[in-house]
Amino acid sequence: METALADEILALQLLVAWAGEARCDPRRLGWWDTDIVDKAGGGDFLRRLLPQTHAWAALEAVREAARRTDAQARRTMADPDRMRSLFFLGFEIDECVGERLAALKREGRLPSEALSFPISLDGAFDRRLFEDRVRAIAGDVPSFSVIPGGRQLKGASPTSTTAMVRQLAGALLPLADQYPLPFFKVAA
Repeated sequence: METALADEILALQLLVAWAGEARCDPRRLGWWDTDIVDKAGGGDFLRRLLPQTHAWAALEAVREAARRTDAQARRTMADPDRMRSLFFLGFEIDECVGERLAALKREGRLPSEALSFPISLDGAFDRRLFEDRVRAIAGDVPSFSVIPGGRQLKGASPTSTTAMVRQLAGALLPLADQYPLPFFKVAA
């Protein structure tokens, strides 16, 4: 996998994971019950515990919370291994993105220097700005069917990983009170 693609996926996953936190003040989207990145919450603890890598540690931890929420939602569906979601793109892609995250952490740069986030993760959360940036990344909001447990995108999963990830992000809109689990079904 190309480094630029892994970086794009990682930046998008980290952005959504950050935006999904519930316990921060002020509350963001509230999709996972965490306060890991917030400087006054878990971020403060990680800053004291890991002075050199706290920013990466916080984002990695909130990404893991998002991944687990996504996995739990997929387990309620038929054939969860045949689904592709923003936090479950298939073994090979997920492994490459995980390896890229580890490599970026070793470089010693801040996440904001290493990745191109469409909005600052250091400032206050602005729901409208988040929606606008996700819409800009995705282009048109893809068509999906709301089914019990998620939003199934219509049509076949794109062969391009970039297109698939952008459509999955776009299907987060309109934002919901709970993580909406946008997904594609893939052939066996």
